[in-house]
Amino acid sequence: MELLLSVLLATAPLLDADVGGEEVLGVVGARIVKRGESLIEIAREHNVGFNAIAAANPGLDAFVPTPGATLTIPTAWVLPRAAEPGTLVVNVSEMRLYLFPKGRGASPLTFPIGVGMDEWKTPLGTFTVVSKTTNPAWYPPASIRRENPELPARVPPGPDNPLGTHALRLSEGSILIHGTDQPYGVGRKASHGCIRLYPEDIPHLFDVVPLKTRVTMVREPLKVGLRQGRVYVEVHEDREVRIDLRAAARRLLAKDGLATRVDTRRLEVALEEHRGIPVDVSLDGL
Repeated sequence: MELLLSVLLATAPLLDADVGGEEVLGVVGARIVKRGESLIEIAREHNVGFNAIAAANPGLDAFVPTPGATLTIPTAWVLPRAAEPGTLVVNVSEMRLYLFPKGRGASPLTFPIGVGMDEWKTPLGTFTVVSKTTNPAWYPPASIRRENPELPARVPPGPDNPLGTHALRLSEGSILIHGTDQPYGVGRKASHGCIRLYPEDIPHLFDVVPLKTRVTMVREPLKVGLRQGRVYVEVHEDREVRIDLRAAARRLLAKDGLATRVDTRRLEVALEEHRGIPVDVSLDGL
């Protein structure tokens, strides 16, 4: 895993102008917690995953947050280095999916996702979309039925179907990108390896992803990008990856010619806090 991550960090190209030019998407927001809310429904309201909003607000109880507290809403992202026009990128480390449409100036689309549990890891690598199905039936694999012998051989379409309303099958035969009947699992390790989207997101993705689209699944806990000439880093905690974040950051910044434009103190804080939001680490006065 460490070797694979090092290869991805060292060789993946920077985003080119065909997918929007800037390498940071969106704006970090803020919101006041209302009484009786939890981060689960707030995350869905803002189309972010549970893990993302929890990481962006350390020290705040995720299930009983303090009413009146100001929440950081993590609705900005450094684009992954695997970005390429006409591809879909799944960054397992941040539990987020990106679609990069073809055409100069076309804007990327991004959605929060749920990924595989520790014992059912989402596979890394390059795949293609081989089929698309609306109102899919679910045929639980034998391995899952051994875990839960009460499961039927076929779960028909409907509100209790774990695949939700739409599914895209990848060339890795057992892996789907699909909806869910358990939206609280988006932004968590909750699946048997598949990629889950919120029920309101999967129809949109389904409509805009053509067959044969290339899907690249990576682990990028560290991302570096430029916006309006400023240098940003985004760091996610991913315990599945053994990586020296400081060494990786130095390597990425040097490769991109950005090392002399970074405030080392700001960079150190971003690496230490790993809040999963883009942090401006630029030297002032540049």
